[in-house]
Amino acid sequence: MQQSMMIACEECGLVVDIPNLDEGDKATCPRCGHILTKAVSLPFQRPVAYGIACLLMLALSLSFPFLSFTVNGMGHQITLLNAAETLQHFENSVLAILLMITVIVFPAVYIILVLYLYYHAHKVKNIGHVVHARGWLKLLCRTIFTIQPWLMVDVFLIGVLVSLVKISALAHIGLGNSFWAFCLYSVLVVKCVSLVDRTWLWDQFFAMKPIDGVRAGDTHVDHNHVGCHACNQINPLPTSHKTRCLRCDSQLHIFNANHSLQYSWAYLLASIVFYIPANLYPMMYTVSLGKTEGSTILGGVVLLWKMGSWPIALVIFIASIFIPMAKMFTLAWLYFCAGKRADDSSHVAIKRLKLYRLTEFIGRWSMVDIFVVAILVALVQLQNVMAISPGPAALCFATVVIFTMLSAMSFDPRIFWTPKSKTCKQDSELDATESNSEVPSVHK
Repeated sequence: MQQSMMIACEECGLVVDIPNLDEGDKATCPRCGHILTKAVSLPFQRPVAYGIACLLMLALSLSFPFLSFTVNGMGHQITLLNAAETLQHFENSVLAILLMITVIVFPAVYIILVLYLYYHAHKVKNIGHVVHARGWLKLLCRTIFTIQPWLMVDVFLIGVLVSLVKISALAHIGLGNSFWAFCLYSVLVVKCVSLVDRTWLWDQFFAMKPIDGVRAGDTHVDHNHVGCHACNQINPLPTSHKTRCLRCDSQLHIFNANHSLQYSWAYLLASIVFYIPANLYPMMYTVSLGKTEGSTILGGVVLLWKMGSWPIALVIFIASIFIPMAKMFTLAWLYFCAGKRADDSSHVAIKRLKLYRLTEFIGRWSMVDIFVVAILVALVQLQNVMAISPGPAALCFATVVIFTMLSAMSFDPRIFWTPKSKTCKQDSELDATESNSEVPSVHK
């Protein structure tokens, strides 16, 4: 059972009074449908079990051969770490670091911190253990939810599968024990992440503090509170830029539509700039019998299509060409609509919010092509007989994906629910100083 509390929806700004939730229930915002909090069944046992299984599969994924490549009697075998090491050899340190962080380091850190926090939460709940180092616990809780969007184990797995199909017609591919362990590891990580709820976890250590003057049904345009994006605590309106959350000590950010749009547009324009060389320059170079040939993203799609591998060509086209372009156009359109801030109906706001959610979700999957290059570069290294090296477009394309993700993260979707008249007045007040009860839907 959870205690009753109030949460300000981070996507539409509505303050909602959350009722007691039984295990397995989840509460959604009555205005926009965003999941506010959930009570996982067996809240301590399941995340810990999946977390331990994740670490076991990760250890196995790093301990044995991952893939092998054989052609004309010559072969090459790699481990999971070889992909990053090979990129480093070709002086692509940034890509090597990106691969290590998103596929190995961040997921491992996330799982270890989840196990540590749930262990302490169990002691607090069932043993009455006194929580020491409260500042460290707050830091660790903030850390896991900061790195969570950058866990790309599942995206890397898809990249591996695409790589195997691309070169299966050219050589014999062997799947090592670590490959199967990594498949299980990817599934377990996705499941473990789905079991961790931000509001529930914070509530195990630090209960929400009641705030006077704020009631269910208020919104961000009432300008009487600010919701913490780290722990969902509702705070009094900050008096300075250095004001911190009462519950988690995170720095509070007052709603400011203009600042949000400026950051979002800046990241989006940067991604557009890098998208041009990402498509003009080769993504990778292929050496075959001493002859070197560059391959752009579109050129690779056309080649796969001509070879008859149209399903893989379609996957690469969607992930590397269609999704980035569609995301950039969609975000630009959403930012343009948000900048106008007309007094649209709730129906229009919900449609734009759903489009924003979809765009934010699919953005990370464009990293598939980067991971394909990493696997092929590590695996196909047979001197002048056959070898693959990364091209300059790889780093540009990775930058495009990162900037589009940052652009979406910087955008505050509450702008869709802010009438222009109130927003302009609110923004001017913030610049000068620096700024009916709703019942949530409960589902099983």
